[in-house]
Amino acid sequence: MSISFDNIFGVHSRALNLRNKRAEILAGNLANADTPGYKAQDMDFKAAMDQALRNQNGGSGTNLALTNQKHFAGSALMPDGTRVFRESLQPDTGDGNTVDVSVERMAYMENSIDYQTTLTFLNGKISNLRRVLSGE
Repeated sequence: MSISFDNIFGVHSRALNLRNKRAEILAGNLANADTPGYKAQDMDFKAAMDQALRNQNGGSGTNLALTNQKHFAGSALMPDGTRVFRESLQPDTGDGNTVDVSVERMAYMENSIDYQTTLTFLNGKISNLRRVLSGE
């Protein structure tokens, strides 16, 4: 008997992966706060999640086969059209950088809370699965 983790965890495993990708983007913004010409980026989480669900349900997504261990898995790629550039809320300082550190920190913390919430939910699912398998 095989277990389908997609059926057990539902959208939450995909949400966790997307939250991780968003954290990387936001951390990159913070790291480049003083880089001249750097444009702050973000991810449209809703669009990315919608696209991940369409691909899961047999949509137009492609399944990439790993033919070499150095290749990236298709799931490691961010869905097309989900990366966006953030409009600057602060006046231009003359260097073309659009990173507002306070906005980035707030977005990073919000994403972190959402990530932890998803992780807590998945841990609960795993605990329930362990109890079922052990016969409790």
